[in-house]
Amino acid sequence: MNRDLRILIVEPDPDRVHGIITALTDAGWSDVRALAQISALGRIVQEFVPDIVLIDLANPDRDTLEHISFATETSKRAVALFVDQTDETLTQAALNAGVSAYVVDGLQMDRIKSVLETAIARFKVMRHMQSELDAAKQALEDRKTIDRAKGILMRQRSISEDDAYTLLRKTAMRQNRKVIDVAHALVTASDLLS
Repeated sequence: MNRDLRILIVEPDPDRVHGIITALTDAGWSDVRALAQISALGRIVQEFVPDIVLIDLANPDRDTLEHISFATETSKRAVALFVDQTDETLTQAALNAGVSAYVVDGLQMDRIKSVLETAIARFKVMRHMQSELDAAKQALEDRKTIDRAKGILMRQRSISEDDAYTLLRKTAMRQNRKVIDVAHALVTASDLLS
C-alpha cells in the first residue's frame, strides 16, 4: 500500500485528532493534515490536495453528505466516513455521494489502517470502472459520428456504406488524422451547410 498518500482528517476534537494522527503515523502515513470545521473542507481540499479524506462525524445528514461529496470531489480522491449511527437512507446517500468507505460505530484507532486501505482499494476499483464506462460511452459516440458521416457520404456520392468508410479512412490517412476527427469535421461542415 502506498505510504506517500496525503491524508486530510476532518475531526473537531483535538484529542481524537492526535489519536488519529498517531494511528496513521504508526501505520506508515506521515503526510497528514487535520481540519476541525467541515465548513472549510472545500477550501482546504483545494489547498492541500489530499489523496484521501478521513471524516469522523457523529450524526451526518443528507446535506452534510452532499457537501462532503462536492467539497472533496469524490471522483478524484477516496473518502472514508466514520459515523456513530446511521440508517438505510443515510447509508444510501453516502454511497450515492461517492464515499469510498462508510463505517458505522465510529472511528476505532485499531481499524484505521484496514479501513483506509479498503477505501483506497474500493476507490481505485470504482475509478477504473468509471474510466471503462467513459471509454465505452465515447466509443459509442464516436461510432454514431462515423455512421452519420458515412450516411452523409453515401447520400452525396451515391456510394455504399463500405465505400463511404473506405473514403473516410483514406482521407484520414492522407491528412494524418484519425477517422473520428475526419468524421467530426464532415458532420460539422454538413450541419453548417444544411
